[in-house]
Amino acid sequence: MKHFFMAASLLVLAAPVVIAQTSTWTPDPNHTEVNFVVKHLGIAKVRGHFGKVSGTFQLDLNDMTKSSMHVTIDVTGVNTDVIARDNDLKSTRFFDVAQYPTATFASTSVTKVSDGYTVNGNLTMRGVTKPVTLHLDPPEGPVKDARNLTHMGFSATAAINRKDWGVGASMANTIVSDQVQLEIDADAVKQ
Repeated sequence: MKHFFMAASLLVLAAPVVIAQTSTWTPDPNHTEVNFVVKHLGIAKVRGHFGKVSGTFQLDLNDMTKSSMHVTIDVTGVNTDVIARDNDLKSTRFFDVAQYPTATFASTSVTKVSDGYTVNGNLTMRGVTKPVTLHLDPPEGPVKDARNLTHMGFSATAAINRKDWGVGASMANTIVSDQVQLEIDADAVKQ
């Protein structure tokens, strides 16, 4: 009996005190958007958005710095509400959606900052992969919907230079600004 208690004590001491609790979440395609804002002629903002977003978030709600994400964005759905401009954006001059129908983002680290999180990762677009830093607001939720599914809300922003990915490489900065602001709003559903 004494050996049993000694063995049990050793097992308790050897067990980790905290076990990381990550869970898998997926973006709700009907409530998740990747939008962009770019200046035209240096005076007017043009807004648009991409198509559906899919992927996974591995979330540790106790320590978000241990979380990660990998998402795919449907670039063929780029839409600015101007058909001629949308067709141009889909052409080889900009996104070349026939050859590169999707873009992907894979996080490499998450860091806590005073007003949320910094998410570093790699954005692949037009066959080019470059590092990107997102500013992620503190997540909202979790909340349950009418079907008892658990949701979390995420909002993030990033500034990128479109020419780093060859998007509109021949288009002058005076016509379409090189700097593009990305705005991401995601409703993630626990799996």
